[in-house]
This record gives sequence, structure tokens and C-alpha cells, in this order.
Amino acid sequence: MLKIGNLQLATNLLLAPIAGYCDLSFRLIARSFGGVGLACTDLLCPEGILRENYRSMILAMTCPEDTPLCMQLYGANVDRLCEAARWAEDRGAHVIDINMGCPVDKVTKKDGGSKLLCDPDNTLRMVEKIIKSIRRVPLTAKLRLGWDDSCIVAPQLAARLEEVGIAMVTIHGRTTAMRFSGHARLDGIAEVVAAVKKIPVIGNGDIKSPQDAKRMIDYTKCAGVMIGSGALNKPWVFRDTHQFLKNGTIPPEPTIVEKCQMLRQHFANVLRFRDERIAVLEFRKRVSWYAKSMYPCRMLKERFRMLESAAEFENTLNEFLDWRLKYDEDVANGKVKAIAEAVSEETVTV
Repeated sequence: MLKIGNLQLATNLLLAPIAGYCDLSFRLIARSFGGVGLACTDLLCPEGILRENYRSMILAMTCPEDTPLCMQLYGANVDRLCEAARWAEDRGAHVIDINMGCPVDKVTKKDGGSKLLCDPDNTLRMVEKIIKSIRRVPLTAKLRLGWDDSCIVAPQLAARLEEVGIAMVTIHGRTTAMRFSGHARLDGIAEVVAAVKKIPVIGNGDIKSPQDAKRMIDYTKCAGVMIGSGALNKPWVFRDTHQFLKNGTIPPEPTIVEKCQMLRQHFANVLRFRDERIAVLEFRKRVSWYAKSMYPCRMLKERFRMLESAAEFENTLNEFLDWRLKYDEDVANGKVKAIAEAVSEETVTV
């Protein structure tokens, strides 16, 4: 379906490096539904992984089931990036990506992320050195369109990145100035696709459904799509999108029983790789995302936000499922009217 250097992927659908959300526990959940061609770690700081500090090791954590895997690096110190790339290569990365698209101040103020778009010549010199430093795995880059509308550099930069050896470019269809507002610009993505000769270009931004993915691919001619926040409440979006792109059909949505089992497995993953305290804190945060595909679930949201233990997690989930199955039965039999529950939106860094 999609080839990055010598790496053949099973699908052309990629899980984005979602800051704060795409840890190993969640990557395994997305992979469990199928359809994920490549999953990416959170942004990795070269200094952190080279010193092997605790937080960086958590972000870079992987396991045999977590494959194929892309490790994404950010920063502007070329020597440390080269060392970090070799570190990632030696610790299981199948692809190494350089972040040239993060608009967050704490990254750009250190000349990393989308700040690299402001000095293309220096960025290209940096990339050349990183490519020479690694031995086996392909190097890719994730870009935005430019810093702002006066500095749209992605098409020209993508073409030059291809010339120096970048194996794939992912383009988020916004500028840095836009951050996460407005809509991803398909015309901008299409210009990047047209600018390169052979390497695949992956489109990114506003993919919430299989139809969104197909629309982006059809309009821009990109080789595939990267999905970020659209996967946080529906990790099965990769499965659905893969099937929709293949034959135009979408599988039935998981049942409420299957969704509760997904939560149970995710919680178990965090227990496996971290500990109970982290699992509890993680699900206080995650529940607002998962709830978007599980409503009515007010009881679940309210109790998970005050979660204190693994035992309480299991009891709450079981009580909720018992209530939901009875509620769904009563709605089907006309005994009660369906409850309309508002779903709030949240912003994540991708």
C-alpha cells in the first residue's frame, strides 16, 4: 500500500504523534482494531532520550506488538539530533521523523518544530547530516505549510528534502500562525504533492472519518493520511477508513460492550507498562474523549473524573455497562426516550 524507503506498510494510514496522548498503551489500542499502517511516538527531545531521563523513556517506550513504529524527534541542535536518531534506530524505530510542524511555543522558542520552516537552507543542512548519521532506517519529515501566509515554504522545502534523501513528507494543511484554528487547506497539501517527484506525501489535518480521508486523498492525490485527534474517541477509525478506501463500506461501530472492553484493555495496558496511579490519572483525562462515542454516559464521566483505584475503575465500568444495556433495551422497546447528551470538543497538539 505505502512504501517508506525500503519499509512496506500494510496500509496508507498513520497514527499521528499526538502530544500527551499517543503513548504505547494507546498505540496498542489503535492497532488492536486494525488498519494502522504506522504509529508514531510523542515528540521526543534528543537531550531527554540521550540522557535517558524518566519522562523521555516513557514517551519512547515500545514493545514487540508496537510495530511498525516511527519515533519523532524535535529540536535544532544537529549534533544531538544525529545522536538521538542513532539512539532511536538502535531501540526499535522503523522510521525516524523530524518534527518541522509543531506550532507550540515551548518547541518553536527553542528553534524546533515549525520554526525550522523559517530557515530552509539551514534545515536542509541539518537533514543531510542526520541522514548520513543513521544506517538502516528511513528519515521522514512532518511539516506545516509555512510560518504564516507570507511564508508558505512547504512545496519548495518538500522538493528539496526529497533531493537530500528524505523518504516521506507529511504535511499538515495549516500554517504555524493558524495553530489549530480554521480548516486544513487541501489546496496547500495538493501543492506539496505536486512538488515532489517520487516520495510519498501524507496529508494531515481534520481527518475525523473515513469520508474525510477519502476526500483528502481524492482532492490532493496524497499517498495516505495521518490521523490525530480523530482517533482519540474512535480508535477504530483506521479500521473503518481502510475498509472504506478499499471497497466503499464501513464496518458496524463497536457495540457498547466492545467499547467497554476497549476501555478495560487500555486501562490494563497502562497497568502493564506503568502503574495503578498513572492508570487512574490517565483515565480521568481520557474519559472525556472516549465518552464522545459512548453517550449517554454521564455517570461514567462523572465517576471516572474522581477515579481513585483500579478496583473502582472495574466497578464503575461494570455498573455503567449494566445500566447502558438496560437503557438500550428500554429504548429499543419504546419504554423510554433516548437521552440527548452534548459532546464537548477538546484541543490536542498534533
